[in-house]
Amino acid sequence: MTPQKEHAAKRPRPPRSWGMRAKLMGFIVLMVAVLLGLVWFLGVRSLGTFYEVGVRRELTRTLNAFSTVLDKAGLPGEAGYDDAALLEGLEENTGLLAGKCFEVADASGRLVLHFHALQTGECLIHPSYFQAFGEKSEPAWNSEYAQALRASVRQKGEVRFILTDQTSAQRQMVMGQRLAGGGSVIVSTDLERIEQARGVISMQLPVIAAVTLCAGILGAFLFSRWFARPITELSGAARRVAKGDYSARVTPRGHDELAVLAQDFNTMTREVARSNELQRDLLANISHDLRTPLTLIKGYAETVRDLTGADAEKRTAQMDVIIDETDRLSGLVNSVLELSKVSSGAEKLAPVRFDIAQLCEEVAERYEDACTKAGFHLTVQADTPCDIMADPEALSRVVHNFLANAMHHVGADGYLALRVLPKDGGARVEVEDHGAGIPKEDLPYIFDKYYRSRADAGKQGSGLGLSICKAILVRHGFAFGAQSEVGRGSLFWFEAPGAPKQERQDKEQ
Repeated sequence: MTPQKEHAAKRPRPPRSWGMRAKLMGFIVLMVAVLLGLVWFLGVRSLGTFYEVGVRRELTRTLNAFSTVLDKAGLPGEAGYDDAALLEGLEENTGLLAGKCFEVADASGRLVLHFHALQTGECLIHPSYFQAFGEKSEPAWNSEYAQALRASVRQKGEVRFILTDQTSAQRQMVMGQRLAGGGSVIVSTDLERIEQARGVISMQLPVIAAVTLCAGILGAFLFSRWFARPITELSGAARRVAKGDYSARVTPRGHDELAVLAQDFNTMTREVARSNELQRDLLANISHDLRTPLTLIKGYAETVRDLTGADAEKRTAQMDVIIDETDRLSGLVNSVLELSKVSSGAEKLAPVRFDIAQLCEEVAERYEDACTKAGFHLTVQADTPCDIMADPEALSRVVHNFLANAMHHVGADGYLALRVLPKDGGARVEVEDHGAGIPKEDLPYIFDKYYRSRADAGKQGSGLGLSICKAILVRHGFAFGAQSEVGRGSLFWFEAPGAPKQERQDKEQ
């Protein structure tokens, strides 16, 4: 076994974990199980409680309605009894007595009104007895239990309990309320229906749960497969890009977040492909730019060594070429290093309060001699002080690069302009030339790394100056841009907000 294979064999495997589809399926199945548990708890365990609360409300409503009628009309035998009002009130509320056993007694416990409409036919308060031939007698309205219950209502004011027959397991809810005249109203109803419903639900629920769980698993499988498909496609496309296939694309489906992610992925892939192409172009350009000065340096050095002899004038001219090419080579290397430091953030900014107009004037002074020798006319407009908060050294490089770029593309009239214009408490810096201009299709990419306009084909330079400007301005958070028209020239600009107002400080110690 070779060392490479042995190392690969010993490489630890990543821990196995659930995939996204499995996690999604597990979550959906878990939620279905939780919902089924809630249905069981509410339908079986809590159904009786909910039902009893509803029955209690119904009995309370019945008691309140008839208590109001009886308190207003009175009871037979009492002073102020109104028979017509009593009959009218009873007729209006007769519907409340359906499925109930109802009685009214006066203050002495004497039964004055009663009504029996239980579905079971048996009232546990007023039990009936078997007669001959298996028939049952009328309810015992004045049984000892009924009389005792009336006395309890008159004493306590109200009663509420569930009465259970030990023999038949029949259950009834009983409620009683004392009347204003001292009488009592008692009403009861069956609770057997809830037990039957609970039994039916208990038998049906396992079947319903099994069918629902199977449907949930199938639905979870189909949903997870549909949901994970675009993510799987994204993953596959990402692996292709990682292997160098920048043509990988993902088809967006719909208008949800995954579709937006697919669109962003496609945009990223196109930008990576373009950046890779520009990087290759940069390497080719830098290789060519490095090779040319190195070839010249070597050639002239060999000439100085072998052929110049004692001719001091010729030797000086050849050494000047060597020095110029060395400077050109050094400048190219420095540009690459500067872009790397600025883009990576390795070079920290040191913002201070300063006058950008004064800084631009100082930078322009360094170009006066070069412009004069070349026959260019540099116009500087920086009369109004504009205080900003920034790194002066970094912005000085931006202005330098803007001016160098303008001189590189100066027009036949030799016109160059540097302007500092006050704007919104800050400043707008502009550098303008009357050169050939930038094609419209190249203008959006002019600040990109490694980009050179087709109009600059064959010209010296790495194309990194504007990229360095972009990196510095982006780190400052300043707005910047370029305006150009083919045949009329270009204008490069950036805007810096004003420095925050500060109170005057005491003199520095």
